[in-house]
Formats: sequence, C-alpha cells, structure tokens
Amino acid sequence: MYATRAKYHIGQVVRHRKHPFRGVVFDVDAIFSNSQEWYDAIPEDARPPKNQPFYHLLAENDESYYVAYVSEQNLVPDWSGEPVSHPDLPDLFGEFGNGTYSLQFQLN
Repeated sequence: MYATRAKYHIGQVVRHRKHPFRGVVFDVDAIFSNSQEWYDAIPEDARPPKNQPFYHLLAENDESYYVAYVSEQNLVPDWSGEPVSHPDLPDLFGEFGNGTYSLQFQLN
C-alpha cells in the first residue's frame, strides 16, 4: 500500500516540465493506473516511477487539444494566469480565476 499526497488539485492549470504543453487537472491517480503497454512505450531512460501521483489533464499545445496522463515529477504549476482553451473544459469546469477552474461536474 502506498501513502501518497497529490501536489496538484482538480481544476489547477499546470505545465509539463520538459514538453511544450499545459493543461487543467481533471482527475488524479494516487499511483500509476494506466496500461503496462502505455508505460512501456515511454523510453526507458525517461520512464517515471509508478509510485507517485499521475494526473489526467485536458491538455493543449500550439497545434492541438488532447487528454494527457502525466506523472507528478513532470509537472510544474502554470503561473501565466492565462486560461486554457481546451474545448472540453465547459463540460467539467466553470469560471477561471487565480490559475484554477471551479469544478462544475462531480466525477466520483
């Protein structure tokens, strides 16, 4: 059993530490909960440990919108103050303020 505490919260805007994208947290797994196939597709020298929180993001970059699954160690807070433009945001979240979206929909 793992005792973990998520650093980021649902509705918070975060940015990837290494790759040029940002997004809004819409779910958190206390430890890795994706498929082994997904994990094995990450280059071995870049694979994050599984025993940390992993975040589901409504993500965006300069070219597209998508859902990302990212380890805590690869995220940093986004201090830009800019909203995210992902088209699915209104389905889950309300107003944006202080780097956070208010939750409109209860997931679990």
